[in-house]
Amino acid sequence: MSSAGIPITTAIEYSDRVHEVPNDASSSKSKKDSSYVYKISEITGIVSATREAFIQDIDSEGFVPENSEFKLPSRRSLFIIIGGNALFQLSFFVIVSSASLYAEMLGGSATFSGLTIGIPTVCSAVALIFITRIDGGQYSMPMNLSYVAVLLGNILYALAYRTHFLYLILIGRMVSGLGFVCFLYSKRYCSDPRIVGIRRRTTLASWLVVGQGFGFTAGPFLGGVLYKIGFPNPIFNGVTSPGWIMALVWVMFWGLHNLIFKDVDPRSDERPIEMSAEHETAPRQPPQISRAQWGVIVCMCYYSMMCFFILGSWEANIPVFTAETMGYSPYKAGNFIALGGLCSFPFLLLNVWQARRIQDRVILAAGASMGFLGLLLMLLLLATSKVTFGSLFVCWLLIALGFNLASTCTLSLASKQLPDEWNGRLNMALEYSNCVARVTGAVLGGAGVTMGMMNYVGVQIAVVGLGGVMYLTLWKQLKAKTG
Repeated sequence: MSSAGIPITTAIEYSDRVHEVPNDASSSKSKKDSSYVYKISEITGIVSATREAFIQDIDSEGFVPENSEFKLPSRRSLFIIIGGNALFQLSFFVIVSSASLYAEMLGGSATFSGLTIGIPTVCSAVALIFITRIDGGQYSMPMNLSYVAVLLGNILYALAYRTHFLYLILIGRMVSGLGFVCFLYSKRYCSDPRIVGIRRRTTLASWLVVGQGFGFTAGPFLGGVLYKIGFPNPIFNGVTSPGWIMALVWVMFWGLHNLIFKDVDPRSDERPIEMSAEHETAPRQPPQISRAQWGVIVCMCYYSMMCFFILGSWEANIPVFTAETMGYSPYKAGNFIALGGLCSFPFLLLNVWQARRIQDRVILAAGASMGFLGLLLMLLLLATSKVTFGSLFVCWLLIALGFNLASTCTLSLASKQLPDEWNGRLNMALEYSNCVARVTGAVLGGAGVTMGMMNYVGVQIAVVGLGGVMYLTLWKQLKAKTG
């Protein structure tokens, strides 16, 4: 370490020369000088060390604050993860407003359009089985594969009209579904104990839900606007343009990812070297999970499924239901969905800030209760035949805000309760819950008018009611650190 003071070796030589003089006064003076030089050298060393500690690139992956509970990865990498999650959400929802009409043009039904909305998650679930086995605990490889899949899937979806092949819509969405494995990797990144402290996981999860809110707001709106413009062309028109535009967006974002994203180090499966022979031969035991922790895992998987089941069913049902009862076009239906998301957006941003102060279980209860209130109000409106634009919008706003808010806590709360070694398995369990929810919810939403809207809402109320029983049973076990 360099120092601006007198070098230590020079100070020692000076002290030795003075000690050779027998004069007592000189000896006393030399001791005083030696002590002075030593203190100056020590102070200079401390200043130099402090300066080096402060002059670090705060944007580097290696920067870790003193308290590891608050650590975060670099801002550029976080931008790719959170921004990419928002774009994947946009790709998922951009077809919602025009999917039923696109399927109808090619000879399909509303139920088939619901399937095209939900089917990508099935492919995502299958792809996860293979990709997670070869990712090595890193993120760049699966994310690059995701970009390729979603790019190709959007192109195939757009070509269905020109080829007049109904099932090419489904095939395109299935290929895009392979790319939606990034929903898992964005959640895993934001709860990875190697780079994210325990008191930052709810905050990052809240940012992911903001991206989710952006997707289901901007997606249906963009799809509706593109349908409204029309573009009377057999290749680029009102129902195919979402696919072409999203393909272009993914080409640009893919290039940005490769420019600025910094991956984590590969996961090491090697055991640390033990000093004791007794420990060296002992088999490595996996961390044990208590019954209470298992209860938390099951509860959070259920709540994750519940949130996406209800959100997915409403997003698929609104274009069909409003066309049946109010004569809405895909443009109007898309605007209606987007308006609910837009009004809930400021509250989701506020939650990012407040998540550092409020317990996860309180946010979960508040969100689920708000969504449940929206469902009860919708059931009452259907029973009295008083569904209007205003009343339906209030129901949709309560449901969109409530269940999006509740979904911020499922991953962060469970990850705080379990050992770090369980992070990967926990992410898989929650993502499979989301996959099941998105498929079944989209199919239920597409079939809602056919099965009867009272029955449709009744199924969702029963799902939330069961979740409430689980929540009250595990209230004490759901307590976790804030942030």
